[in-house]
Amino acid sequence: MADQLYLNLWFPSFAESEILPRLLSVLKHFPFSVQRPGVAYISVHALSWQEPELLEQTFDYGTDPELALEMAKDFVHSDNAYEVEAYWDLHIPEQQGDLDETWVLRPQPVKFIAFGTEFDEGTHQQDGHVQVDFGLDTPFLYEDADFTPEVAVRVKSNVQKLVAFIHAVEENCGITGRLLWSEGEGSLAQKLIAKLQKVQ
Repeated sequence: MADQLYLNLWFPSFAESEILPRLLSVLKHFPFSVQRPGVAYISVHALSWQEPELLEQTFDYGTDPELALEMAKDFVHSDNAYEVEAYWDLHIPEQQGDLDETWVLRPQPVKFIAFGTEFDEGTHQQDGHVQVDFGLDTPFLYEDADFTPEVAVRVKSNVQKLVAFIHAVEENCGITGRLLWSEGEGSLAQKLIAKLQKVQ
């Protein structure tokens, strides 16, 4: 059964003036989709998720992360949250009619959320100053798939992209903590290690 996959990131400080620059530093290391490049959506939420958005903007053809965050600069406050959506290309299986399943690179959505330290009663303490929502963990595990050599190559490529992004953030963004996790039972790290061992 597929579960949501998240990466929580903590920084040494997250003052109002640091919120957007730190979010941008993470976005700069994200491998944007070739087919759907740039930021596709940005919104700003005040106080909690129950409140209406202060800002909401969709970019049909994607925009530069710096330009997207520039739109949010008038809404910088420690009790706001900032949501950005972008895409990256992952190998996904497709089946058309009775034909054999084929694997193709398809844009998959990823959400980045920066939590001001006063947003929703200190959500950042548990969810990180910046949380990356990768969507379902299926592209990295494919637990129900027959693990043929072709499947192994595609899954390994997806996992390598995930690991490379996390490593780039660790090396370049000045974080003090990170947690990669999923909502399901069992350790995600153990599942990934087991999957990687199969594709060696």
